[in-house]
Amino acid sequence: MKKTLLSLFLLSTSLGVFAQDAVSYQLPPKAMADLLLAKPTPTISIDGKAGWMLLSERNSYPSVEQLAMPEFRIAGLRINPANFSLSRQAFISNFSLKNMKTGKTSAISGLPVPLFAGIPEWNPGETKISFTNTTAKGVDLYIIDVASAKATKVNKQPLNVVLGNGINWVDNETLLYRVATKPASAVPAKPLMPKGPTVQQNLGKASPSPTYQDLIKSPYDEQLFEFFGTSQLVKNKNGVETPVGQPAIYTTLSLSPDKKYVLQKTINKPFSYLVTYRGFPSTVKITDLAGKTVKVLAELPSTEGTPSGYDNTQNVARDYDWRDDEAATVTWAMPLDSGLIKKKVQFHDAVFALGAPFTAAPKELFKTEARYRGTSWGDAALALVYEGLRSKQTTKVSRYNPTTGVLETLYALNQTDAYNDPGDPVTTKNKFGRHVVQTVDNGTKLLMNNTVGSSPKGDLPFLAKFDLAAKKNEIIWRSAEGSYEYVADVIDANNLVLLTRRESQKEVPNYFIKNLKLRMADQQVTSFGNPYPGLDGISKEKISYKRADGVDLTGNLYLPKGYDKAKDGPLPTLIWAYPREFNSASDAAQIRGSKDRFTTIIWASPIFWVTQGYAVLDEAEMPIVAKDGKKPNDTYVEQLVANAEAAVNKLSDLGVGDRNRMAVGGHSYGAFMTANLLAHTKLFKAGIARSGAYNRTLTPFGFQNEERTYWEVPQLYYEMSPFSYADKIKTPILLIHGDADDNQGTFPINSERLFNAIKGFGGTTRFVFLPFEAHSYRGKENLLHMLWEMNNWLDTYVKNAR
Repeated sequence: MKKTLLSLFLLSTSLGVFAQDAVSYQLPPKAMADLLLAKPTPTISIDGKAGWMLLSERNSYPSVEQLAMPEFRIAGLRINPANFSLSRQAFISNFSLKNMKTGKTSAISGLPVPLFAGIPEWNPGETKISFTNTTAKGVDLYIIDVASAKATKVNKQPLNVVLGNGINWVDNETLLYRVATKPASAVPAKPLMPKGPTVQQNLGKASPSPTYQDLIKSPYDEQLFEFFGTSQLVKNKNGVETPVGQPAIYTTLSLSPDKKYVLQKTINKPFSYLVTYRGFPSTVKITDLAGKTVKVLAELPSTEGTPSGYDNTQNVARDYDWRDDEAATVTWAMPLDSGLIKKKVQFHDAVFALGAPFTAAPKELFKTEARYRGTSWGDAALALVYEGLRSKQTTKVSRYNPTTGVLETLYALNQTDAYNDPGDPVTTKNKFGRHVVQTVDNGTKLLMNNTVGSSPKGDLPFLAKFDLAAKKNEIIWRSAEGSYEYVADVIDANNLVLLTRRESQKEVPNYFIKNLKLRMADQQVTSFGNPYPGLDGISKEKISYKRADGVDLTGNLYLPKGYDKAKDGPLPTLIWAYPREFNSASDAAQIRGSKDRFTTIIWASPIFWVTQGYAVLDEAEMPIVAKDGKKPNDTYVEQLVANAEAAVNKLSDLGVGDRNRMAVGGHSYGAFMTANLLAHTKLFKAGIARSGAYNRTLTPFGFQNEERTYWEVPQLYYEMSPFSYADKIKTPILLIHGDADDNQGTFPINSERLFNAIKGFGGTTRFVFLPFEAHSYRGKENLLHMLWEMNNWLDTYVKNAR
């Protein structure tokens, strides 16, 4: 075979392996390729009166050549050096407008070709829609006039969207956004010789830090971040751009409800080498629309000093935001426990407010017993306050009366208790055009929308009325069994006119207008076709089973088209999963998902293999439950093995899975699970582990939902790491990793070192290093090749196992 420099998995000598022939890109079976490359169904957005629908189309996947374009990886960002935007984005490839009354769909004239559009935004009057278009040399701003279905470019200067889109409609004709202050060609040149070494120090201050990637590593990186992060705020009215204030490194820009002030957060030096740009020192202030500073609210330090532990926080103000129900009142939270959640205090946070003209002393609104998580504002008599603890998996929602100051608990539950989740409050626009909590029945009830609707019968989404006095939820509509339908939008809350999205195993997802009061026949407003004809005829079933300790488990079982158990016998099987931690065994046992959803395919799905004669158990439950007063992970391996044994036994007992031809796989934490199962069991013939972390000492300040540090529980970190048991991994394992992984903790070195260790002990393994891929893979050629690798691995070691 011809040798090349570029290889998918030719490992360098730094990995301690022998060189091997390079492998060119390969294609999987056509049925799998067709599923991967199917064009996605459009997404929709409607105006408030359900008069117009904007349809947004996307292409499937970009080429690897696009991923290979130059980029700077700094401060937790991946920046395109040519156009002041991020280098890895998913774009909209086409827009169209549909008149929901006539049913006519119109193409939009004036769209740039090719179109690489960002997320569209309606203006306050819902007569125009803004969107960005990214080109090779810059980012432009376009406006769609709804009535004429025409798009027009409105910016004079190229936008800077490196630190966020940040486009705000001031009124129906005026936009606020950020532009670049210099041409991209003026980027600082990297010196051949640095001014000196890169030096970091710490003088006795505890600074625990998560394992972030793409951080600043040198003074030159600092220059690049400042260059690409700096932007000028401008106001555009009828095509005329007016500067607002001075150039700065803006991370947050938010207009007050009355559109007279801007709440902004700007980054200051020194830039951190330990945290991403979100944790850099910053200034929070309020300006007017001319850019004049009205009030400096806070000078915030770097987050490097945040104490470890998921519910701990810095001892500074946080969560600055506008009250949606008042003209110009800003709110924020302050810890009352010095940021340490274990401190014995009655209240852990207090929330303050300051209204225009921002000259008075801040007013305390209320205190929370747990960590404050935000407020949904309603009116002068109603707001909903959210608080909770990640470590205890708890959440609480209270009713707050802004006039009297009374805070009253409405409900509290475990975050993992899906059956008792009442849903999210439906909102409506107030006089400021802000979304506020909607009340019905003369203000006595909330409309609650649960788009999942977990139940013992599977997911059945619902709409409910929550009685504020009785503190009870009454379901007024629920998805019919045999289908999966949820409320996508409430068009008229008082008359209960809804936009729903309905699907079933055989019914492609489409949108309908439903009137609960008049009980008219549903009006179908979209007619999307089936993008996956290759899946016609496959069967899907949600199966239930128990593990040895009695915990109930479920999974989605897919079987090939035309499969006859009596005639065809047990099939080679792929089990795909992602573990989750629970503090409650009853919550872990709840049924999640629905057998009645239309089967869709994304690149990460294992469902591809149902076209190749495999039984596929997707979303196999792998709960890790707290036991006997201990933390969930204290018995991680034991529970993981029990979960896997239960799944294998169930599939074997059903007669559809061949116990002697089972494979297990997963992505990220699912890859971590896979390696552990191969290290501690002989249940499987093969495993597939994509982009995992296998040595937990590389994430010493916590991982996933484990908040204890390595130094607190070193034995747990050792025992949970499959790398510690690499000598036991004799079952064939395919390791796949993107060489540009950007996820916290899953550095590519994890797969490199695990491959080396297994190889060193004579195990059967293969390592595929996908060029230019991050934690989520995107390149078309890489994805097709990934499917080819996985299919060959499964056929070799599972389907044709001896």
